[in-house]
Amino acid sequence: MKIGVLTSGGDAPGMNAAIRAAVRQADALGHEAWGIYRGYQGLLEGDLAPLPNRACANILQRGGTILQTARCPQFHDPAQRAIAAGHLKRAGIEALVVIGGDGSFRAAEVFQREQGVACAGIPGTIDNDLSGTERTLGFDTALNTAVEAIDRIRDTASSHGRLFLIEVMGRSSGMLAVHTAVACGAEAVLYPESPEDSYENLVSQLNANWLRGKRSSIVVVAEGDTVGRAVAVGERLKRDHDLDLRVVVLGHIQRGGSPTATDRIWGSRWGAEAVRRLDKGERGFYLGEVAGALVAQPLSRVLEAQPVPPGELGRLISVLAR
Repeated sequence: MKIGVLTSGGDAPGMNAAIRAAVRQADALGHEAWGIYRGYQGLLEGDLAPLPNRACANILQRGGTILQTARCPQFHDPAQRAIAAGHLKRAGIEALVVIGGDGSFRAAEVFQREQGVACAGIPGTIDNDLSGTERTLGFDTALNTAVEAIDRIRDTASSHGRLFLIEVMGRSSGMLAVHTAVACGAEAVLYPESPEDSYENLVSQLNANWLRGKRSSIVVVAEGDTVGRAVAVGERLKRDHDLDLRVVVLGHIQRGGSPTATDRIWGSRWGAEAVRRLDKGERGFYLGEVAGALVAQPLSRVLEAQPVPPGELGRLISVLAR
């Protein structure tokens, strides 16, 4: 059997570990792995080629993805998906390992349903916003990158007695923002699932901190926060309360860099497991982790369920910031 491997959507540290494991597990089982370049865009254009073992040498420690990635709105068109299926059929590729997030899995689900190509998903997104799994590739690396940066900012915040607003990624999920805030001891956090009065709560929290003698504060803001991105929140605080503050947008620095050991291990486990299940004839699933155990979910789940918001962890921050 020929098995295609692609990475789609935003890149995430650990994707290369998953590619490497899928290729080498395929070889161990007597299958042939093919690389599809630039995600679904490359699949539409027929940009695919055999991916031998040696092509995966020394990639485990590299960030990004050797297969490259892209956004591909054209893949929403059934006629375009039929073209993509034709490229796979001509190459003799019967199954597809898709490494990506929610949008990538939704595309894989409809592609399998329409075109009959067996699809397996590996969760790769630093947002950690997929239902059915407590972990996604890249989240641990992005979290550690953000915490390291904020630890450095904390030094200058303390030296100047200043408020810093730090924007992290997370377009529709607060998982990265909340975990970062807890890990770096932030005084407050704003994220998409925050209550509607989160800005007012932030002001109250900062005022309470000042009365307790705190002269510097770190506030973590998710880029997709409903209150507004960090720059907008900063401008509002300056206008309303004349605060001396600085805004730092960490941006794509969170996507890059060598993956942590955790992301390498889970990328390796998921890459190998996806191929083993395809070898047994399974299809239409994506892998994940729940309570430390490797699990599989039906691809159709991404069409129905929503990820669990940070919840209690978000509420814990105001307690720990005293």
